[in-house]
Amino acid sequence: MRLSTRIALVVGMVVPLLVVVSGWLLVQLVGKDLRTQADQRLAERAQSVAVAARGLLRATSHDRPRAEQARQRKLFTAALDVGVRLSGPEGTVMDGPQPAASVPLPTRTHRPSTVRSQGRSWRVLAVPVTGRGPGVQGTLWLFSPDTARDAQLGMVRRRVVTVALLAAPLAGAAAWLLAARAARPLRRLQQAAGGLDPHTSAARLDHAPTRITEVDDLARTLQTFLTRYDEQAARTAEALASARSFSAAASHELRTPLMSMQTNLDILDAFQDLDAADRAETVDDLRHEHARLLGLLVMLRALAQGDLVEADSFAVIDLAELADEAVADIRRRHPGAEVVVHGSPGLTVHGWQPGLRSMLDNLLTNALVHGRSAEERAHVALSLRSGEESGSPRVVLGVEDRGPGVPQQRREAIFQRFQRRADSPGSGLGLTLVAQQAALHRARLRVLDGAGGRGARFEVTFPAAPAHRPQHTALPAHRDWLADPGDRPQGFHKEHL
Repeated sequence: MRLSTRIALVVGMVVPLLVVVSGWLLVQLVGKDLRTQADQRLAERAQSVAVAARGLLRATSHDRPRAEQARQRKLFTAALDVGVRLSGPEGTVMDGPQPAASVPLPTRTHRPSTVRSQGRSWRVLAVPVTGRGPGVQGTLWLFSPDTARDAQLGMVRRRVVTVALLAAPLAGAAAWLLAARAARPLRRLQQAAGGLDPHTSAARLDHAPTRITEVDDLARTLQTFLTRYDEQAARTAEALASARSFSAAASHELRTPLMSMQTNLDILDAFQDLDAADRAETVDDLRHEHARLLGLLVMLRALAQGDLVEADSFAVIDLAELADEAVADIRRRHPGAEVVVHGSPGLTVHGWQPGLRSMLDNLLTNALVHGRSAEERAHVALSLRSGEESGSPRVVLGVEDRGPGVPQQRREAIFQRFQRRADSPGSGLGLTLVAQQAALHRARLRVLDGAGGRGARFEVTFPAAPAHRPQHTALPAHRDWLADPGDRPQGFHKEHL
């Protein structure tokens, strides 16, 4: 059922009901006013009739028939259209419309009251009559029938019912016309929204304000819904692209170590009498390839998680505390290396804790693996400091080693996936993961020369975050670090010095 029809039906039912209720109140008020007028007329008439009644009682008490008749006519004349009954010591006289003599009447009232007789009602006013002399004492009743009042109230009731019966169709028709006109913006919005198909068209809801609050609010809600749909569709497409890239990258990179492991297994199987040295070398190669496979899968999974992380996973992170944990773990895994930390506590950033920890682990591991010389043990320095850039507070993370450094022409290529030296035991994804996390956290990633021109320094500059205030996270629009580097733009900032 259309909205305009619903409104018409509701109005068609409510308006007659309101007319009936209003008419009932009107009948009550009119009845009260008519009764008040009748009571006032009785009270006014009682003043003149009481004088004639007093004269009649005086004439009756002096036993003067002719005077009594004259006074009686004067009494009836003064009453006019009002019924009158006078009761005295010598009897009762009555004239005009009034209830039957058997109906009990009030003896003394300050205001009129209602008496019913033979299906009719009367307003009765009792007035005591007293005068000088003995026998001049009695009660005067004045009667006003409610016939005129009942007739007027009946006429009002009939008119109220007539108005209610006429108001139902008229109000319904008027409500339908007005509702149909008022619903035009809603119909236009429905037509505009009904023509949208996110699967076949990129067109979105274009709504001009109508100054109708409900319609404009509904349009904004639809626009917000469609925007969120687009965002989720884009994220779904990114997730599918990441899954395809993950599958392609895994199959490509795992092929070589798996073939190498297969070759070694074939050797062990074919040459059962292989001498101990060759067998140990083959087994060592298997372990090496197994570790490489495991590391590669872990890195691919970490990259996929970074591509799919949502903004609600970000929170205020104490970077100094996280760095201490990462350094403690790397010291346990590499007890022969020297790892030092320089920095101040309480430096916070708004970030994704697993991603930041992965960044720290890969920077430290990269420095230990590639930043050592043959003459001395590995030395890695991790530094944290606060800074300022363009008037905004920053947190600067630095990891420095004493190795051969990174040539100027290689400082961009090392962040691409599967870029590693020939003798590197890694997967070639560690620095790619570092670059991914820098992009997710809107940080600037730079490769610099180490202190005194020796070694390399990886420096990441984060926007600082207050420790106790929520911060909105705007993630990069494009995140597909598992894809071919030639098919995607770099999502982080690099400066080469």
